[in-house]
Amino acid sequence: MQFCRSQALYGGEQIAIDGSKFRADNSRSRVTHKKDLQQRVSGLDRRIGAWLDALEDNEDNDDQGPNGGDTQGALGALRAERETLTERIRAMDDAQVSAQPDTDEQARVMPRAHIGYNVQSTVDGKHRLIVDVDVVQNANDLQQLYRMARRSQRQLQRDRVQVLADAGYSNGQLLKRCQAPYVPVQRATNNQGDGCYFDKSEFTYCGEGDYYECPAGEHLPKKTQSNKQRHWLYTSEACTNCHIKARCTAAKQRWVTRHFEEDVLNEVADRTAANPLMMQRRNGMVENPFGTLKRRMDGGRFLVRGIQKVKAEMALAVTAYNLTRAINIPGTKQLCKALAI
Repeated sequence: MQFCRSQALYGGEQIAIDGSKFRADNSRSRVTHKKDLQQRVSGLDRRIGAWLDALEDNEDNDDQGPNGGDTQGALGALRAERETLTERIRAMDDAQVSAQPDTDEQARVMPRAHIGYNVQSTVDGKHRLIVDVDVVQNANDLQQLYRMARRSQRQLQRDRVQVLADAGYSNGQLLKRCQAPYVPVQRATNNQGDGCYFDKSEFTYCGEGDYYECPAGEHLPKKTQSNKQRHWLYTSEACTNCHIKARCTAAKQRWVTRHFEEDVLNEVADRTAANPLMMQRRNGMVENPFGTLKRRMDGGRFLVRGIQKVKAEMALAVTAYNLTRAINIPGTKQLCKALAI
């Protein structure tokens, strides 16, 4: 990174951020699901209950259980196994996962049963050199935009840098913290009623009164909010007697949501829509580096296990990629001359 920066190979004005799934050193068949552990715990509870019932029926001989077995020894083994399974379930709950790979326990089961890690990469716009790379366990990219942009800004030693990313990064909280990013914003659509109901875009928001005006001309004031979904909800009792309710909702009332960062999302969406070439440029910047890395890494498969070792392997792969690019851009002679200084 420092050498490439010293040779002015980084433009430092525009970066594209993207994520891609890389496979862990873990077979798809080597995965433990929480529901299977819970079923095993239930089976152990039944077996423990059977031994305890047998003890009650045979109070004269505490050492004999079903089929003449060693009661205390069997109960101890069953309870120890149950505690082991319960501890693993608790660990999965803490990690907020429903399945855990057996070989590389720090890998995650991604969509489409993909077992691996999410590799985050930032690419500079001048020569498609990778500025920064990181490996995370999150299956999606929603929490990565500002963090990767900030890390890359420090690497490039710039006060301001233009950020490009795809719709997977449309997180209102993080878009608000970035400096004029270009990101397609994901919007929920009203898919009820086979698409025949009024879309949210047909409701006009009035900022001064903080309400929505519906197609029938009624005002929908703010009623409540959802901190989990990060939006306010607007509705009106006038829906009950509305003459066009059949075109709006089948429920008692129509509810309209407004995101806490709605103004930011609208601003980013309008800026991105007004500059469609930005997304084309983003594709040209980030797709080639990931394709090259995956081709060199056996289709995108890590050789080591554990997130810290995986991060080290990814850093080495990126260094090799950047070195190849540095050779191709100025040429071998120029590169050797620069390295000899």
